[in-house]
Amino acid sequence: MAVSTRTLLVTGGAGFIGSNFCRLVLEQRKGWKVINYDALTYAGNLENLRDVEKNPNYSFVHGDIRNREAVEHALNKFKCDTIVHFAAESHVDRSIMDSGPFVSTNVLGTQVMLDSARHYWNSSKPANGARFVHIGTDEVYGQLPLDRPNLKFTETTPLQPSSPYSASKTASDLLALAYNHTFGMDVVVTRCSNNFGPYQYPEKVVPLFVTNLLDGKKVPLYGDGKNVRDWLHVIDHCEAILTVLEKGKAGEVYNIGGNNERSNNELTRMILKCSGKGEDMIQPVPDRLGHDRRYAIDASKIKRELGWQPTRSAWPAALQATVEWYRANEAWWRPLKEKHAKAGV
Repeated sequence: MAVSTRTLLVTGGAGFIGSNFCRLVLEQRKGWKVINYDALTYAGNLENLRDVEKNPNYSFVHGDIRNREAVEHALNKFKCDTIVHFAAESHVDRSIMDSGPFVSTNVLGTQVMLDSARHYWNSSKPANGARFVHIGTDEVYGQLPLDRPNLKFTETTPLQPSSPYSASKTASDLLALAYNHTFGMDVVVTRCSNNFGPYQYPEKVVPLFVTNLLDGKKVPLYGDGKNVRDWLHVIDHCEAILTVLEKGKAGEVYNIGGNNERSNNELTRMILKCSGKGEDMIQPVPDRLGHDRRYAIDASKIKRELGWQPTRSAWPAALQATVEWYRANEAWWRPLKEKHAKAGV
């Protein structure tokens, strides 16, 4: 799959991970074209890519992944031979309040993308072949116990989603893999751990805590704070996706992790330290409904088979750099946070 030129349709390319991926491809694959296809819902923000909008290899299309006509028009107009499918509703708390948008976007939207790609590629026969990279999450595996630290999610771990969000992402993963099995489509699936880094929408825990502290506000810590997550820097994640795109085997799943397991207590206290604040800035809040206790990724398959491993995710340096990015980019996050607050969510 490593070819000199490809044309990528990146769904959700104006979001956090998608925008970082678009920028990475434009920087590291000079002959490739990137088509950012995004509906610009609340978390999609063209400011994330303001620095590349004049790049001749970059184009933006305002479109919904549930609109087959619009998707097929974009594929045909730009002659896309690759789809990297980020677009998804992704916030667990929102899915608990209203699961409808999650099923509609994550399940039906993925089905439309797969059908549109199959139809277009069957008729166009791209010279470089065609590949569909479906971006998933480790939340499809459910939870691990806190008292078995050596137990991790592998690609063969049974899928046991716990929230409406993770259930919708499980369905989309299985749809993608079914299109490989049934139709022979070149589909690969990735499942990542928790991301952090620049351009993350401020409802997520790291930018929420950092920006609260910059405003002199306390940070809300769920429950007992013992829930554990594996933290992955977004650029590590994007490089892993690019590796899977170029080297991954069709029909396979690849876990992507940061080798950086931390409890929410550790996360909170490290953000406080990086921000120069004390523990008096912690505000305990009731736990989230159905809050999974521990996620932990075994990313040995992608390292063994494709040669990728994280290089940017280690704390405290990566977290300190992230805190400094938000400190230096208030003009980016301030309008988003104010809009979020006015919406009452």
